[in-house]
Amino acid sequence: MSLVVKIPGPLRNLADGLFEVKGSGDSVAMVIENLEQNYPGFNERLLEEDGSLRRFVNIFVNGEDIRFLNGLDTSVGEGDEISIVPAVAGG
Repeated sequence: MSLVVKIPGPLRNLADGLFEVKGSGDSVAMVIENLEQNYPGFNERLLEEDGSLRRFVNIFVNGEDIRFLNGLDTSVGEGDEISIVPAVAGG
């Protein structure tokens, strides 16, 4: 199964400078695992040591925030678009 993962600027160095890559998996967690296999370093940037999503990282599947779906267990399928969006803070 193939889907598109949008990579934000701060993480593109992990993905050979690409702004989007092909991913695979049946859930967001599996897609992140696939990213880690193909582009090492994603796990430590996206996940806490316990495997949960880092607080300042947002992931969207087809525009829907996974925190309001099933989190990392959110199902994904062929042709879906996953966007990784680091939170922006400031004032």
